[in-house]
Amino acid sequence: MQIVYMGTPEFAVPGLRALAESHHEVVGVVTGLDVPAGRGQTVRATPVKLLAEQLGLPILQPSSLRAPEFLDQLHNLEADLIVVVAFRILPDEVIRATRLGAINLHASRLPKYRGAAPINWAIIKGEKETGITIFQIKSRVDTGDILYQQTVAIREQDTYGDLYTRLAQLGAPALIQVLDRLETDAITAVRQDDSQATRAPKIYPEMGRIDWSQSAVAIRNLIHGLSPVPGAFSFFGKKRIKFLRAQFSSEDSQQAPGVIVHRGRHDLGIQTGAGILYPLELQAEGKKALPVADFLCGFQGKSGDSFRS
Repeated sequence: MQIVYMGTPEFAVPGLRALAESHHEVVGVVTGLDVPAGRGQTVRATPVKLLAEQLGLPILQPSSLRAPEFLDQLHNLEADLIVVVAFRILPDEVIRATRLGAINLHASRLPKYRGAAPINWAIIKGEKETGITIFQIKSRVDTGDILYQQTVAIREQDTYGDLYTRLAQLGAPALIQVLDRLETDAITAVRQDDSQATRAPKIYPEMGRIDWSQSAVAIRNLIHGLSPVPGAFSFFGKKRIKFLRAQFSSEDSQQAPGVIVHRGRHDLGIQTGAGILYPLELQAEGKKALPVADFLCGFQGKSGDSFRS
């Protein structure tokens, strides 16, 4: 089949590479605009654009998916199908631009965690498993009929970054499998059960502020769900500190939430609303991330001192 691939971040790179190596033909790649990034605000291409350039594929970077010029370009590609991985919401006129419409790779087992941040929210909510779904795109976001699903266990120490990488790698061969079956009309679409739907709204940096009155397990889940970016954080004095990995204990002290109850050479324990949190990886403002033992070499806090939200 002739495919238009739409995606922007690193999550979409394995899928494009798998398509380029398959018997299907990628006739165009649609990705985000080049934007300034980093401290120097250097203009950078998206990860998908960089790969498309290496593969010599035609690239489109529309500022608007409804722009007449872009829609004309899309029609002229004469593609059979649009494949979407981590891109924007498609307007109806884009979905209708190909013979078979559009399909999307989503990083959850739909209808759970519909929205922009399914990986983050699955970890934050303490789920034991998640997965991937490939579905037919409809006007309502993440509601289309399901073509493929796979379940993936969430491990105890999985962070957003860990799961992001694992799901992206699983999604690539799944896309090829679905395309092969669509090509031979050997696949049956299954409607989603809207009554089981949950939301996964966009993540904002301020959501990472740690509330020490919450339980240690809830704080651990927040830390892992936002690691490495945007990062869960708290303040020690005037310094903002990111917490990137942690474990917890159900034991309690008589101290208030946020108080350091243990300060060893290699470990740190902080009282929460229920249980003690033991950070494993931290990052001081303007510094690199460090394992807790290395972080403590330059940390002035002692037992009885407090972190604050």
